Amino acid sequence: MENILQQKAQKIKLMITDCDGVLTDGGVYYGENGEHLKRFNIQDGMGVERLRKITGVETAIITGESSPSVAKRAQKLQITELHLSAKDKPAVLKEMLNRLQLTGAEIAYIGDDYNDLEIMKLVGLTASPANALPAIKAQVDYVCDNKGGEACFREFAELIIALKSEEYIAAPNGIITLSNGRKIGKGEPCYIIAEIGINHNGSLEITKKLIDEAVFAKADAVKFQKRTPEICVPKDQWGIMRDTPWGKMTYIDYKRKTEFGLAEYATIDQYCKKVGIDWFVSAWDAPSVDFMEQFDTVMYKLASASLTDFELIERILDTGRPLMLSTGMSTMKEIENALAFINAFSPEYPLFVAHSTSAYPCKPEELNLRMIQTLENKFPGIPIGYSGHETGLATTVAAVTMGATFVERHFTLDRAMWGSDHAASVEPQGFQRLVRDIRDVETAAGDGVKVVYESELGPMKRLRVNISDEYREKPLTN
Repeated sequence: MENILQQKAQKIKLMITDCDGVLTDGGVYYGENGEHLKRFNIQDGMGVERLRKITGVETAIITGESSPSVAKRAQKLQITELHLSAKDKPAVLKEMLNRLQLTGAEIAYIGDDYNDLEIMKLVGLTASPANALPAIKAQVDYVCDNKGGEACFREFAELIIALKSEEYIAAPNGIITLSNGRKIGKGEPCYIIAEIGINHNGSLEITKKLIDEAVFAKADAVKFQKRTPEICVPKDQWGIMRDTPWGKMTYIDYKRKTEFGLAEYATIDQYCKKVGIDWFVSAWDAPSVDFMEQFDTVMYKLASASLTDFELIERILDTGRPLMLSTGMSTMKEIENALAFINAFSPEYPLFVAHSTSAYPCKPEELNLRMIQTLENKFPGIPIGYSGHETGLATTVAAVTMGATFVERHFTLDRAMWGSDHAASVEPQGFQRLVRDIRDVETAAGDGVKVVYESELGPMKRLRVNISDEYREKPLTN
C-alpha cells in the first residue's frame, strides 16, 4: 500500500481541499454583522506553507461555502486558487486542469462529503478526515487520524511531503570531503569527535587543556556549543537563582557566563590550527550561525533539540558548510521531514546524520544501535554516524562495527567537575582507549577476502592432516 501511495504522491503538483469539514470543524459562526464565519486550525495553515516550501506543491480550495473568513484565510496563506460557492466541483476542477496545464494524476484532493465523490474519481491521490462519511472513507487512498478542523489537512500534507521525498541527499559515493581535505563516509576511517560542548565551564584555560588532551588521544575534531542565551533560555527561567562556581546567580547570567564570545572563539580557532585538530560548533539559533561565520569551521552540527527548527536549518544551509544533524528525541517522520527540507534546498547538500538517544547518561537498553543500519538503509548515500551519551566505551566501538562513519562523545577533564554534561562525558584516558579501540576494530575488519596468512603456515604444517599442494612445499618464514 505504501508503495502505491508513494507512486501517486511523486506525481502530485497541486493539493486541493474542501473547506467545511476539512479546513474547519463544520461549525457555523456569525460575526457582528451576521457574516457566516469559520474556525480554522493553525496546524493546517502550517501544512499549506510546508507543502509549498518543501515540495513546491501549492494548495487550492474548492468549496460550496461563501464565507468571508474563508477568503481572508486563503489570502493569509497565499492561496490564489480559491473557488467559493462551487456548485459543480468536477467542472471547477476540469477548468483548473485546462488552465494550469495539469493532469488529474497530478492532483491530490481531501474531502469529507458526498459532493466530493465525483471529484475524487478525477484525481490521482485522495484523502478524508477521520470523521468523514463512511462512503467517502471507503473511496479514498488515505484516511487521516485527525478530524476535520483538527489538523487533518496538515496530516495529509505531511504524508505527501514524506512520500515525495523518497530521493534523499546523497554524497557522491557516500563520501563527503571537508574543506581541509578530510573525507568522511563509507570506507574511510571513522571521524572521531571529542565534544567539549560547555564542559569548558567558561574557562579558556580548561578549553586549551581539553583540546590538548583530544589531540593526544588522536581525535579528529573537537566540538563546542554556541547559543544566544536571550533566545535559547525561556524567559520564565531567566530569574531562577542557581548555585554556580562563581556564586549564586540567575540562570540567564549563568548561561551568559559560560558562553564564549569573539575573543574566546578567536583564541580557539588559532589554538586548534596550531595543534592540528578540526573544530566546529553546534549552533542553537540563527544569530549564533551569523556569529560563527566569522570563522572557517569544517561544518555545523544541528543538535537533536533543533531538528524541527527549520528557520535555523535554513540559516545553516545558507552558509553552504556541511551539516551534521543529530536525531535524538525525534520520530522517523520528523527525521524524514528535516531531510526533505534540506533536499528541497539542494539535493546535493553535504549532509551527515547521527543516530542518538537524548538521555544523559543513556541506559544501554535505550541506545538502539541498530538504528545506524536502519538510517543507512533509509537514506542511502548519506554518511551515518553515532552521537553517544552513555557511560562506558564498548557501545561506541560497537557503533563503528555496525557502520557508523563518525562518532561523537562528550569530553571532560574530570567527570566529577561542576556542570550538567560532565557526568555523561569521557575523561582523557578513556578517550585515548576509545580512539585506540576504534582504530583496532577498523584494522581488524580487513577486506572480507579469505586468505591464508604466513602466520598460519606453521600451525598448518603441525596440525593439518592433508595439506594442499600449494602449501606443502612452501617454506616457513620467520
